[in-house]
Amino acid sequence: MRAVVSRVTEASVRVAGETVGKIEEPGLLVLLGVTHSDGSDQAANMARKLHEIRALRDEASCAGTGAPLLVVSQFTLYGSTRKGRRPSWGEAARPEQAEPLVDEVVRVLRERGARVATGRFGAMMEVASTNDGPFTLLIDV
Repeated sequence: MRAVVSRVTEASVRVAGETVGKIEEPGLLVLLGVTHSDGSDQAANMARKLHEIRALRDEASCAGTGAPLLVVSQFTLYGSTRKGRRPSWGEAARPEQAEPLVDEVVRVLRERGARVATGRFGAMMEVASTNDGPFTLLIDV
């Protein structure tokens, strides 16, 4: 499982002109990708890392401050550009495997007390954010 995590002052995701998820205060925008070998262990580990990572200002975490997270599924994080000019998606998990694991990350975050907004799995989404720093991390579990 792979996440690109940006510290943001605000972020939102729209589908077909409708805002489906947003955070309106400092927090984390999480673009989340799933690969074939991922399962519940990776989902739980990713949720823990996202909640506890000290990526907010003053080395704070969402767990410590109650800052929100906006989680958006993004299969393209497992795209490969090693050959040619067209990305291949062979390392990305199929939707029937990926969607339950993205949902599980969100569920575990919420069980931990995190405030979580989400995009819509499989939809064409417009993601907007104001990066704070800029500060962006790549997290693999």
